[in-house]
Parts: sequence; structure tokens; C-alpha cells
Amino acid sequence: MIKNVGRLDRVIRLSIAALILLVYANGYLTGVPAIILLVIAALMALTSLLRFCPAYLPFKLRTNTGEQDASKTGTE
Repeated sequence: MIKNVGRLDRVIRLSIAALILLVYANGYLTGVPAIILLVIAALMALTSLLRFCPAYLPFKLRTNTGEQDASKTGTE
């Protein structure tokens, strides 16, 4: 799997996911909007941890330019 999410992108995704979780935990989000935002937060956290975003593929986007890609060097 090609890693296409860079460090800054990962930090932003995790920050937004944490913010959504915090807002939900404090009771500001309820009902259907809460469920939708929690799913979005989970997807953002997952793509950040995997360093791969399938939504970037059709547009050939990569935010990890200049970073060492472990899949190319054979190290993890």
C-alpha cells in the first residue's frame, strides 16, 4: 500500500478527530449528527494511523512529498 498522507496531514486529521471526540464526550453532540461526526472522526484517525487515504487516489494526491517512504526502502 502506497503511503500518501504526510506528517502535517496526519497531525491535522488526528487533531480534528480528537476535537470531535471531545465535543461528543462533553455532550454537545447528540443524535444523528453525533453518529455522522463520530464515523468521520474514526475514518480520519484510521487514515492518519495507516498513512493512506483512498480518497486521494483518483486525484493522484500525496501530502507526504519529501518524506522517506518505508515501502520503497524495504524498512518499516
